[in-house]
Amino acid sequence: MQAMVYEGPYRVRVGTKPDPVIQHPNDAIIRVTRSAICGSDLHLLHGLVTDTRVGCTFGHEFAGVVEEVGPSVRSLKPGDRVVVPFNISCGSCFYCKRGLFANCESTNPSSDLASGVYGYSHTTGGYEGGQAQYVRVPFADVGPMKIPDDMEEEEVLFLSDILPTGYQGAEMGNIQPGDTVVVFGAGPVGLFAMKSAWLLGAGRVIAVDHVAYRLDFARRYAQVETLNFKETDVIPALKEMTEGRGPDVCIDAVGMEAEGSTLHSVLGVKLKMEAGSPTAINWCIQAARKGGTLSIIGVYGPPWNLVAIGTAMNKGLTFRMNQCNVKRYMPHLLEHIRAGRIDAKGIITHRFPLAEISRAYELFEKKQDGCIKCVLLPHGHA
Repeated sequence: MQAMVYEGPYRVRVGTKPDPVIQHPNDAIIRVTRSAICGSDLHLLHGLVTDTRVGCTFGHEFAGVVEEVGPSVRSLKPGDRVVVPFNISCGSCFYCKRGLFANCESTNPSSDLASGVYGYSHTTGGYEGGQAQYVRVPFADVGPMKIPDDMEEEEVLFLSDILPTGYQGAEMGNIQPGDTVVVFGAGPVGLFAMKSAWLLGAGRVIAVDHVAYRLDFARRYAQVETLNFKETDVIPALKEMTEGRGPDVCIDAVGMEAEGSTLHSVLGVKLKMEAGSPTAINWCIQAARKGGTLSIIGVYGPPWNLVAIGTAMNKGLTFRMNQCNVKRYMPHLLEHIRAGRIDAKGIITHRFPLAEISRAYELFEKKQDGCIKCVLLPHGHA
């Protein structure tokens, strides 16, 4: 099969790999019809995530058609169309029974940091990803969700990760009716966090970013107010917009490559002396009102960051964070899509055949041509 191949920091290409095979009775093989490039794939591309190995295939957002199932699989059959959560979860361990699918203890023998994840570093199990023509899906009765016959793959593709992640980010904020919510980061996850904040009762939603076209898109797509931190001092501006107190809820939808601080960019991104740049976290801490809530869905790696925890303690902030428990949210968010409350497909700005993977990564990484979200067509056609 054809698949994306990682060749080291800033280098990806298309290569030929063996077709995946059934390795366990609960496996399924999926022919990938749609895959996507995620912002967290860029952390891998840039060499910021520990134990990202040369030769691996990225991609944890994908949908496709079941080609083959193992003898123990009961819920799927060849020909079914499915969208697959990025978490690989067993469905029966201590954490899965509590709905914490992102913390499954059975699918990642490498570490207790997280569950197994498709197409990420070997710290999440070393599973091959979905930026390929075919992918092996373990625990096939647990994760994949069948796509309704009357819906297209692109309508539900982002149920694999970024839509549930944005929704969980808003949910963890414990938004009360009328709350002011600030979302740091106007990328795909941030956009879905903004939409979700409205659904959960926010009275006001503000997006913070520095890329003008992304802020323009956020105003149109999510009907939010915007701040460009390259054009204004963002913390005083947010205080001024909120009667001097600060927002009720701050959501970090940026993660380890946040811009805005030369110190953290050098220490965390250039020198790798901390686990990426925690600028967005620190801005959330500084901006939030006393007694407010900080929700972290941006990706950070271990082991540590220079975070203003003393300020957070003295302000009495509540912190909530996790990788998204995708499976928990899929049915609920499917209904939001079906009802037209969330146009998930509406953030797609570019589509590429798999053969153009290098160009797709470059465009997404460098924020060229108004790119919000890239979708890959592994077989070169719809």
